[in-house]
Amino acid sequence: MKGKTSPKPDEIACLYEITRAIHSTLDLRQSLYKVLDLLAEMLGMNRGSITLLNPDTSEIHIEVAHGLSHSARSKGRYKLGEGVTGKVTESGRPMVVPKIDEEPLFLDRTGARRRIDKSKISFICVPIKDGNRVVGTLSADRVFQGPEPLEEDVRLLSIISSLIAQKVALLEKINREKDKLREENLRLRRELNKRYSFSNIVGNSRKMQEVFHLISQVAKSNANVLLLGESGTGKELVANAIHYNSLRAGKPLVKVNCAALPANLVEAELFGYEKGAFTGATRSKEGKFELANGGTVFLDEIGSLALDAQGKLLRVLQEKELERLGSTTTRKVNIRLIAASNKDLAKEVEKGSFREDLFYRLNVYPIYLPPLREREADILLLADYFLERYAKEYGKDIRRISTPAIDALMQYHWPGNVRELENCIERAVLLCEEQVIHTYHLPPTLQTARDTGTVQVQSLKEAVERFEMDLIIDALKSSRGNMRRAAKALQTTERIFGYKVKKYNINPRQYR
Repeated sequence: MKGKTSPKPDEIACLYEITRAIHSTLDLRQSLYKVLDLLAEMLGMNRGSITLLNPDTSEIHIEVAHGLSHSARSKGRYKLGEGVTGKVTESGRPMVVPKIDEEPLFLDRTGARRRIDKSKISFICVPIKDGNRVVGTLSADRVFQGPEPLEEDVRLLSIISSLIAQKVALLEKINREKDKLREENLRLRRELNKRYSFSNIVGNSRKMQEVFHLISQVAKSNANVLLLGESGTGKELVANAIHYNSLRAGKPLVKVNCAALPANLVEAELFGYEKGAFTGATRSKEGKFELANGGTVFLDEIGSLALDAQGKLLRVLQEKELERLGSTTTRKVNIRLIAASNKDLAKEVEKGSFREDLFYRLNVYPIYLPPLREREADILLLADYFLERYAKEYGKDIRRISTPAIDALMQYHWPGNVRELENCIERAVLLCEEQVIHTYHLPPTLQTARDTGTVQVQSLKEAVERFEMDLIIDALKSSRGNMRRAAKALQTTERIFGYKVKKYNINPRQYR
């Protein structure tokens, strides 16, 4: 019995180069062409071809070939079991044809050997297998030299085919992962578009219809937008809607709450910094504007920005460039700015705490979001929206809000705006174990003596005192516990207001 022949030096060199070629690129066709070129150049194997099996149609086609024209390659198509290639693909076993003119299974469908003496040509075909699954074949011609060298060729081509199989399996896995990521990306993008569409900004009131019109007009442009209004009116939600309905929707939306950033870190966060720019800067870091390049930056509470940072922001808006802290290199950035403030920026300009030139740069397209007390028609609509959302989130079968509870919601002045209403409904859903939200599920600030059932009949004096106390409490809520502002709102003196506060045992501090 003959022992296995050791690889020849030229074969080892060829295997080394083929391994390098296969793993040097993710381009499968490019690496396969290189494999066939090396077989021809280093081992004299001509007209090498690699076929791949289409699992959906069971058709075998030539993917790449050496020494074959494009028209010849296009003719190289086989069914399972058809010809030598089809037989090898079907059986998963190599096949050797010492002389192609003596083998009826050799079809020469490409017609590449018609002008060659076929009695002097041998053909070797080996399967390319991923485990037990045949994915294609590797074949080549060899000048006939007797049966012995062909066994060595089969062994060598089988090694090469296993390397190709690993590459094919790896690329299939990468492509599957790419497809999954692409599908997930599309799903998330659809979710984002759904989540941040205009339909998710709830409101049918005339003032909200004006807001919707302004959003739709500005969304597709690159204009900077200034959102104005009290806290809790939904400025961030509007910023989301503008960005995700704009031409920049595929780029980042970076949000920054200027009021939440320490004064000494604002510039570092917005504009970035270089290593060693200040104590603790152990590495370079991109700022929010660089991270949002091509997209949108949402600066909430922009009135809290220091004057130095305002000057740098103005340069970003005018020149579309910035410099990181500790750097002299100018970096170009392309961002759209959506700014928001609950302050009157015009008054801040008069006081000198906000730059006039920046204000006019931002005030190109202002959108005012009305407080909830100015859009009474939306209160019940919003309440039902939040009820449905939180009932689903907490797995509760709550169908509606009772009439007395609706009256309480409608009579309240909502100093915290939509955010306060949302928190109120969430609390009610958590407390409710029935199918209906009642007044006793609402926060104490929304309940009245009649609602809670603690008083059945009131005298005129009691009713007047109750009404007076409610007015005082509402004024304190609106002024956040400031007695001077509350007294002014009720058009009375501070002395009388203070007397009434003491009379009804009201603590103004709890409303700050």
